[in-house]
Amino acid sequence: MPDAITLLSTRRSVPIPMLGLPAPSSAELETILTIGARVPDHGKLAPWRFILYRGAPAEAIGEALADLIETRDGAPLSEGRRRVETTRLTRAPLVIGVVSTAKEHVKIREWEQVLSGGAVAMNLVNAVHAMGYGANWVTEWMAYDDEAKALMGIAPEEQVIGFIHVGTPQEPPSERPRPALADIVSEAFAPEPR
Repeated sequence: MPDAITLLSTRRSVPIPMLGLPAPSSAELETILTIGARVPDHGKLAPWRFILYRGAPAEAIGEALADLIETRDGAPLSEGRRRVETTRLTRAPLVIGVVSTAKEHVKIREWEQVLSGGAVAMNLVNAVHAMGYGANWVTEWMAYDDEAKALMGIAPEEQVIGFIHVGTPQEPPSERPRPALADIVSEAFAPEPR
């Protein structure tokens, strides 16, 4: 296994079409999810949850999403568009839905709870990479549509943090430009005396 710095410095999103079989085994997935949940969580609220989309249930949800669009449009989808919608959750062998269950709390602001959920998603992506697999974190239209969310087992008051597509990279991913530190880092200055 690579050391932690090498691991973190080589992680990158793998394009979803490049994620194939095999997916993580049950034991590997348990490790990935356990690491995912190991994040800062003020008040130990666990204001997030996971939904695993794979196999026949993921296929059925894809069909239901396509049907939802057809009903709204009042016309059949083209073959290409239908294929895109029916495969939303099956383009990779496994999709992990990360769902925010953040809610008002007497002490812990909702924003802190949402940030904890974002940390969960990043931990998942790093854990997948550490196990030798690839991942891609996306949301897409259905993350913001209450009817689509209901088809995916997500309540209206819950927010989708992301859908983490997981599989084995079918070819090495290429690197992309990263921001220059000079563009994103600044020093704090002491305020002027009053």
